[in-house]
Amino acid sequence: MAPPFRKPRGPVERLAAALVAAAVAVAVLGITQALLRSWVFLAAVAALALAGAVCGPMLERTRTERLAGLRLSLAEVDAMGDQDFECALRDLLVRDGWTADQVGRQGDQAADVIGHHPRHGRIVLQAKHTTVGAKVGVQVMYQVKGTAGPVHGADVAVVVTNGGLTRDAMAWGDQYGVHWVDRARLESWAAVGRPLHHLLPLPRRPL
Repeated sequence: MAPPFRKPRGPVERLAAALVAAAVAVAVLGITQALLRSWVFLAAVAALALAGAVCGPMLERTRTERLAGLRLSLAEVDAMGDQDFECALRDLLVRDGWTADQVGRQGDQAADVIGHHPRHGRIVLQAKHTTVGAKVGVQVMYQVKGTAGPVHGADVAVVVTNGGLTRDAMAWGDQYGVHWVDRARLESWAAVGRPLHHLLPLPRRPL
């Protein structure tokens, strides 16, 4: 049976009891603050996650809506730099209902823009911004064919230029499944507003 509780006697016992009580109070306060911080932290994380889940799709819809009426003349395209051209192609894909990112950089392995569409799969665009009258050669087609599927997991590969393509490049692309957009097709896509998946015979997946 536990001994009965008694009040501390004398100054020494009273001091010891006060120290014990203070230690217990500090411990309880520390635990309470830790729990409070944990709940605040968890609540903040939950709020951020909820905001991301809500705002992410909203931002994507806003971007798509902002680009819905995008039209670019060939003169505007010709005046662009290489990276601006890649970003323009990304925005054109978004306008057409794709999700897309500009990924072109040193060592990009023939991929400047990568996109995804629920009906047409994963697409890789290789952008060739050049002077008017210049032509893209068949070597570019070889490069894109060699990396689009194996490296980037693409279902569709497209070479896009504001110039032209050689006969060999177009013929090789048609034979081996590398789509191409020359100056005339680019005008239809960028300036007229015809979606890329209507302009090119891209594969379609069942919904």
